[in-house]
Amino acid sequence: MENITGFDYKRVRVADDVSLNVAVGGSGSPIVLLHGFPQTHLMWRHVATDLAADHTVICPDLRGYGASDKPLSGYAKRTMAEDIVALARALGHDRFALAGHDRGALVAFRAGLDHPSTITHLACLDVLPTLDMWDVMHGVSAAVGFHLYLMAQPPGLPEQLIAGAPDAFFGHFLDLWTNDPSAIPEDVRAAYLDACRAAIPSIVADYRASAGIDVEHDEADRSAGNTLRMPVAVLQQDWGAALGYDAAAVWRAWAPDLRHSTVTCGHFMAEEAPAEITKALRDLLAR
Repeated sequence: MENITGFDYKRVRVADDVSLNVAVGGSGSPIVLLHGFPQTHLMWRHVATDLAADHTVICPDLRGYGASDKPLSGYAKRTMAEDIVALARALGHDRFALAGHDRGALVAFRAGLDHPSTITHLACLDVLPTLDMWDVMHGVSAAVGFHLYLMAQPPGLPEQLIAGAPDAFFGHFLDLWTNDPSAIPEDVRAAYLDACRAAIPSIVADYRASAGIDVEHDEADRSAGNTLRMPVAVLQQDWGAALGYDAAAVWRAWAPDLRHSTVTCGHFMAEEAPAEITKALRDLLAR
């Protein structure tokens, strides 16, 4: 499976050297859906078709992922957020709702802070902001995030190691993080693995930015007291219980108008519990 059923596909130039692959469907007020790792825009296939009944739904592959361009640099979440604002504007939307999962949620978070007059509503699925993510990783419990430390290393070794067994590496997360394996059927899994195999340097660059420039940007906002001004919905697995922190409190420091929910499905919640995620997004859009 390569496409979301019923959606139109196009390439949209968002920067001098970057065009994004994007699926667009439906009509009505716009919402942009950003995928996570190790996936593509296809992770939204169920939610997107449901929301398209009364919204214009925009599902891009992030820069460096899927069928979008993969420049050597430009993976600060600030830059990736600018891509999304430029994408929406190119499609005729100066203001839009934004939802992201995993890596896409970090891009969405940064867009919300950097473009508060553009993002009307914000949803972040199964992440913590980058600065907080590093703060809660400690001791042997941090072993679950080994990939964060691997891809934080200087260029060379991470790319070489992952390229040595890409399907084993990326497949590990697709298998480990899924409570219901049937939620990612074989054709979709194959599409994810194909896309990741072709994007190793850019995927590593995305993660490497989260061990450097992204932390600096979050620290600057925290020091300045900047917060998310729009209604925010956060849905997460109960990582707080596993790693010993209060996830809702972490998010509340960034998002005064927050609704935080703990889900029982696995990490890939838009595929494992699409009805629940769609309802949460509709509830957010009604705020």
